[in-house]
Amino acid sequence: MTQSIHLSLDAMGGDYAPQIVIEGAAQSKIRYPNLRFSFFGNKDKIFPLVSSFEILKNSSIIHTDEIIDANEKPSIAVRKGKNSSMGMAIQLVKSGKADAIVSAGNTGALMAMSKLILRPMEGITRPAIAAYFPTIVGESCMLDLGANIECDEKNLVQFAFMGQAFANIVMGIKDPSISLLNIGEEEQKGLDYIKEASKILYSLDKQINYKGFIEGDKIAKGIADVIIADGFSGNISLKTAEGTALLVTSYLKRALTSSLSSKLGYFFAKKAINNFKLQMDPRKYNGAVFLGLNGVAVKSHGGTDSFGFANAIGVAVDMVRYNFISDLKNKISKIEYTL
Repeated sequence: MTQSIHLSLDAMGGDYAPQIVIEGAAQSKIRYPNLRFSFFGNKDKIFPLVSSFEILKNSSIIHTDEIIDANEKPSIAVRKGKNSSMGMAIQLVKSGKADAIVSAGNTGALMAMSKLILRPMEGITRPAIAAYFPTIVGESCMLDLGANIECDEKNLVQFAFMGQAFANIVMGIKDPSISLLNIGEEEQKGLDYIKEASKILYSLDKQINYKGFIEGDKIAKGIADVIIADGFSGNISLKTAEGTALLVTSYLKRALTSSLSSKLGYFFAKKAINNFKLQMDPRKYNGAVFLGLNGVAVKSHGGTDSFGFANAIGVAVDMVRYNFISDLKNKISKIEYTL
């Protein structure tokens, strides 16, 4: 990566902040040497950690004592969060002095404040949370993952176009396939607004590669590049997948340590098993993007470690270096449908 990228980091967001934020930044700096960071939060806590990494010597630390609590209601966070580590980090992106903001803090507060400060793009009424989803054949993109609990058909159509742009621009898929998450693949199944969204997407076949409904058990097969859902269903799907990954790895570990012969088998298959664990590791896919805003905002899982946070930073880097915001605006302006 030759492009210089400046990231604004909410150093106080997350269960293990600021340590995992600074350590994650140091790890990502090794991968992307041209990264520069601005850390927002308590300087007394941040400075000793940053100083321990020579690789972070060109970073900036902006002090504030105000922090958005993990359980803070978004409405309250918006009212009092202007001078918080999260609010100030977003403002740096708004001012154009940073290319993206990454936070492991309160999801609702981050979305509400990002929407207020960065503002939705023209033509987008509701920004959505999108993230990579592991599949048998690679990765898919899924949205919305929790920003919009209640949606109508027009919201789902907007998500489809934003997801299409994300898969095209960031994932490099020329003509990404789109599917709507539903309780069945038959057109007569599902809630009315989902069925209506499907009809609209079918009518826009010259603008979007829509393949119809997809059931939850088909997501991991990778038959769709982009899966569209309301925030309620999408979030449940994501959390269920994360829980299933933990269950499978737990069962595998138990099976491989249950007897002397299984321990011997583990010894010979250790490399393959470690590769399996890496593929199932939720930290590898950490980093959800708020699509539809006039700026790049990435949400890291609040309970992640430094490795996971570094991956969230990597998502922000991809969004910036692929010029996602300008390209998405360009694609939206060419849509022959009123979003």
